[in-house]
Amino acid sequence: MGNINDRIGRADWKKEKHVPVIECADEVKADTMFDVKVSIGKEIAHPNTTAHHISWIQLFFHADGEKFAIQVGEFQFSAHGEAAEGPDTGPVYTHHSITATMKTKKSGKLYALSLCNIHGLWESEKEIKVI
Repeated sequence: MGNINDRIGRADWKKEKHVPVIECADEVKADTMFDVKVSIGKEIAHPNTTAHHISWIQLFFHADGEKFAIQVGEFQFSAHGEAAEGPDTGPVYTHHSITATMKTKKSGKLYALSLCNIHGLWESEKEIKVI
C-alpha cells in the first residue's frame, strides 16, 4: 500500500513542469533575513486555468541536527479565471510563485511541496549553508 511519500512526484524541474523550483542564496549569514523564491514551471510553463492549476505551495526548513522540519509558510492560489460566466472567463488569475523572507541560525535544507489539482503532489529541496 505504501505511504504518502510514495505519492509525491520528484523530478528535475528543468524537465518537469510540476516540480517546485527553490531559488535563494546557497550560503546565508546567521540570523540575517534572506529571500526564498518558490515557483512552478520555470523551464516548462505550467498551465493556470480553471481546469488545470497549482492550488498551493508549502515551504519548510529542516535545520541540521534537529528532529523536525519547521513550516515557513503555506501559500494558496485561489484565482484561476473562474467566473459566473464560466471557466477561464474571469478577470483574475494568480501566478504560482511566492517569495518568503526568513532567517536561520543553522544550516539545513529547504523543502517545497506543491499541489497540482490534476497531477497531485510534487516536491523539491535545496540545501543552504549558514556562514
